[in-house]
Parts: sequence; C-alpha cells; structure tokens
Amino acid sequence: MTTTTTPVEFDPFSEDFFNDPTETYRRLRDEAPVYFSERYGFYALSRFADVLAAHRDWEGFSSAHGIELFTLSMDPEEIASFRSIIMMDPPEHDVFRALVSRVFTPRAVSALEPMIREVICGFLDPLDDAAEFDAVADFSAPFPVEVIARMLGVPDGERQQIRHWLDRSLRREPGQIAPSPENEAAVLESAGYFYELVVEKRKNPGDDMLSRLTQVAVDRGDGKETGLDDAEITGFVTLLGGAGAETVTKLVGNAAVLFWQHPEQWQKILDDPEKIPRAVDEILRYLPPSQYQGRYSVQERQLEGGTVPAGFPVLLITGAATRDPRAFEAADEFDIERPPGITIGFGHGAHSCLGAALARMESRIAIEELASRWQRLEVDEAGLARVQMANVAGYSNVPVRAVR
Repeated sequence: MTTTTTPVEFDPFSEDFFNDPTETYRRLRDEAPVYFSERYGFYALSRFADVLAAHRDWEGFSSAHGIELFTLSMDPEEIASFRSIIMMDPPEHDVFRALVSRVFTPRAVSALEPMIREVICGFLDPLDDAAEFDAVADFSAPFPVEVIARMLGVPDGERQQIRHWLDRSLRREPGQIAPSPENEAAVLESAGYFYELVVEKRKNPGDDMLSRLTQVAVDRGDGKETGLDDAEITGFVTLLGGAGAETVTKLVGNAAVLFWQHPEQWQKILDDPEKIPRAVDEILRYLPPSQYQGRYSVQERQLEGGTVPAGFPVLLITGAATRDPRAFEAADEFDIERPPGITIGFGHGAHSCLGAALARMESRIAIEELASRWQRLEVDEAGLARVQMANVAGYSNVPVRAVR
C-alpha cells in the first residue's frame, strides 16, 4: 500500500501561521528547507544554518526592497522614500545606524535600569492585591511603550497611543497580504504625530533622544556633514517606537504562558533569579516575537538546503530556525539552562536589533518583579488569545490567577 503526503505549504497569512506553525516549520526544515511559494512568489529559508548565512550576507539578501512581503515587490525608489533604516543596506545603513547606536551602548542601557524598574513597578504595584489580571493587557502591553516613549521624549499622557497605532497598523486578517485602509490610517496617524513632535523638539529641544537627533550631523558620503531632516528623524523614531513597544510585549506575554506550561522551569527562576537572563534568551529562541524577516535576493545563492535564485522576495523564518534540531540539542524542549549560543531572535548581522540589550533588560526586570511578587501565575488557557499580525507571534490576552 502506497501512502502519499501532501506537499508542505507555508502561508504567512493563514490561521496556521497565526495560531501555531510549529509542525509546518518542522516539515519545512525536513522537506523543503529552501521553500518556494507558488501562491505568493517568495522563497523561504527555515534551517538555522541557512537563515544565519542569509542574515550575514546583505549583498546577496538585500533589505533595500523592504521587509514585508507586500513591499518586497515594490519599486526600490518608492521604498527609499520611506527613509527607514530597516529598509537600507550598507554603507547608507551603517551611517544612520551609528547615530542611534550611541544611545544603546552597554553603559547607556545599564544607566536606564532604575527608570525601567520604576516603570515596571508602576504597572505591577496596582495588581499586587488582584486575584486575577491579564498578564498582557494589564502589564506587558503598556510598560514597554512607556519606556521607549520616555526615552524618545513623548509627553506623558500621549505614550500609550503609540502602541494602539502599532496594534492597528500590524493587524492582519487571514489571506490579507497588503495593509488595509485601517492599517494605513494607523501608520499615517503615527507618522503624523511623530513628525509634529520632531518639529516641536527642533524648536524646543529637551533632554531626550528625539531632541538629540535634531541636533546631530551625518556624513552622507560626500565628505560634508549635514543634519537629519524632519522626515528622516520621523522614520527613525517611528521604527524605534514600534520595535521598542512590540517585541518586549510579546516576549513577556510568551514567558507567562511558557512558564505556566513548564512549571519546573519557573521553579528554577524562583530558586535562583540569577538564571533569568539566560531564561530570556531561551524564551526568545523557543517562541521568538519576530517570526520572520523579509529580504530580496539580488544575487543567486547556494545554501545548505538548496539554491535561491536572484530576483525574488525571501523570508528568513526565525521561528523555524531557532527550533532546528540540526543546530540545537533537544530543540523542542524549553530549557532555561540551555548553554548560550548564537542568537537570531533579535536579528543578526547588519540588521541586528539596535535595542536588543534594552529589550533583554526590560524582559529580565519584568520577570524578576513577577517572581518577587507571586509564587505562580496560573494561566486561564481558555482565555488565551493570539495576535494576528504581520511578522509577529504572541498573545494579546493572557488571563492569569495570581498565587502568592
């Protein structure tokens, strides 16, 4: 008797992707490590070695065509008009990255710890006497945007609006490739707000990141240093505000669920909080908030899993690569004592996340404070709700019962 297996299909706009693509990822790695989507016309890499190689090869896998599937087929000149560092290749990318990287040096990030702990405790303290709360809606959603918005210089009372715009801009329905009018409206509202804030900061600078960006000069390759214009700064702060709000929100929400599902790992945290930094990296490996990164193949490349021809969108599937048994022992086990290795959950290579150290610190402090308050957080799994977003995995709601 002959059995036939349906060919694996990867659809980043499907219920399978939004809910839990773990099995699809396994099949991609085993059966189609260099996968081509007939439906959407993209290639996808799922093995760790291939994803890592592509991250390190910006000359073969370009970011200058955008990062989402709908932008990867757009005219590069239109992409350049977005003025976003995440949509640039070196050397232009390196010039702009150097400006912002000064804010995220280890020393600069360490100096932020008191402020970050103050913000986190400000959201947790009101929950101290609560028998039940939502670990995302009441905690991990509001605090990260408060942190990055303070750094940027967003006035108090206006900070939470940033994440609401972001949620609306990233929301996708099954089968929806391009942004909807509602998605686009949220992007425009957010960009308009930041543009007006840039103009105000240029007139009345303060002690914040946005004000400093209005005062810096950059050599654009002609030997002359010129300042950033308002549109360039708007692109910077929109990206920083979005990344700073979204990644930690999902990482901490994912942590609450993973520790509930693996109580022996949570007990290790309670017994020894010094294990929390490594736990953050394991959460990032096991369930990375950013599931894939878009690139464009400008040159043909031969990889471990096959050949990617020139001239196609390519998705680097982080969520599949970080569970690759070829690269990780017992890859499907959640183990906070896993030996450290190469991490790609915050990107890698030229486009590694500028704020990775900040995100790790925020996540560490959040888990520290949760562990110091409660013996366990019992997740109401019937009330779990996953997000349906472009390129993001995690929960919008994680209802818990708090046990001291």
